[in-house]
Amino acid sequence: MKNCVAMKDDLKKYLIPAFERKAASIVAIDVKKFTSYTDTLVIIEGNSKRQVTSIAQHLIKTLKGLKIKTIGAEGVKEGEWALLDYGDVIIHVFESAKKSFYDVEGLWADAPRIDLTAFKDTFKTEE
Repeated sequence: MKNCVAMKDDLKKYLIPAFERKAASIVAIDVKKFTSYTDTLVIIEGNSKRQVTSIAQHLIKTLKGLKIKTIGAEGVKEGEWALLDYGDVIIHVFESAKKSFYDVEGLWADAPRIDLTAFKDTFKTEE
């Protein structure tokens, strides 16, 4: 993978809930050299509005259980684009069409992607 950095263990707690809800895709971008408001952007794609809401609610609940509270959350009920702000990590959960339209990944094309391959390979959900 071109322009890629290793994933830090503390990021896993933000990714596991999304994998548990079988997100269509997950991308993590290291933006700490590009902006002062966060270190990492996580972009999650859901296949439907219902799945976007489910992923976002599951993230909020799971992280709250780990004593990590959101600084802000927007769009969770609407299910098209949920934004969860955890300070050093900002999570976008998009419905597929909205993800393509807004192309947040493209906006951060110069920022290195965080390599999730080892994490994806080790995190298997039972079907």
